[in-house]
Amino acid sequence: MYIAVQPNTFSFTRSVVINAPTSLVYKKVNDFKNWGAFSPWTQQHPDAQITYGKVTSGTGATYSWNAQRSSEGTIKTTSSDENLLITQHLSLANPLTLESDVQWDFEPTEKGTKVTVSMAGKQNFMTKMFTVFSGSIEETIAPQLERGLFKLDSTVTADMKKYSVTVNGVTDHSGGYYLYTTTSCKIDELDAKIAEMLPGLQNYALQNNISVVGAPFVNYIKWDEQNNAVIFSCCLPTTERVITTNSDVLTGELPNFRAVKTTLKGNSIHLKEARETTKDYILKNDLIMVESGPVMEIHTIEPTKSDNPADWTTQLYMVIE
Repeated sequence: MYIAVQPNTFSFTRSVVINAPTSLVYKKVNDFKNWGAFSPWTQQHPDAQITYGKVTSGTGATYSWNAQRSSEGTIKTTSSDENLLITQHLSLANPLTLESDVQWDFEPTEKGTKVTVSMAGKQNFMTKMFTVFSGSIEETIAPQLERGLFKLDSTVTADMKKYSVTVNGVTDHSGGYYLYTTTSCKIDELDAKIAEMLPGLQNYALQNNISVVGAPFVNYIKWDEQNNAVIFSCCLPTTERVITTNSDVLTGELPNFRAVKTTLKGNSIHLKEARETTKDYILKNDLIMVESGPVMEIHTIEPTKSDNPADWTTQLYMVIE
């Protein structure tokens, strides 16, 4: 009788705030191929056999696991609204038999993205009997959700921190015409200043039908570590010399030059390491850096093209004799 009077339904939620763009967190959850790193259902069962459906991302995607009778189930995505929510249906076979609706909500906040996972479903007689002896569905499953959210946070954060610095060696740069706008700021404000200036320059080129022939780049005119100051230009390469109509946007021309090229894959906060690595290469290989020559950073993949800093690619050129 005590079993029969247990609640007919269950529902609960768990949340975490992840310091990452909403689109990046959404993409991580939306594709079951990513779930090995944070799945609430398999984290305690690393040897579980995983089976993916023909579709692994978005509506219709499925993900099943079997951990030798200790955990078994299937989850299917029933709908997905990009960067907003994902709804799923969960079918558990072990350690209890359970059908549940699952919803992931993604909310941008000042500190990143608030991720909320909700579970709701009906309790049949067998489920009620399980809860009498083992505790409520929330007591049983919520700790797994919490672990999953914790792992999702750490996985996304770790992915964003990945980077590499590779010295490609000596190369010849062909130079060419470019649009540019120049300013100065504190070194620790540089990234924010570039992010502010570059879209304006790109919009100017677009509005004036100016043909751009490559990735934007930054040309450093003066770098003063001692006084935490930098003078630099944000630049766009063009097919020809352009007569500009805006006094803040000018046309320049780079001559051909020889340089050591280094590629940074990852967040631009690592550019200082890339610069130092390039200088060490120049020194160790008995090359001579031209102090008055341009120091260029070409942003081939930038924040406007990818929300994951680990995907950003910057090519650094330091002029040598």
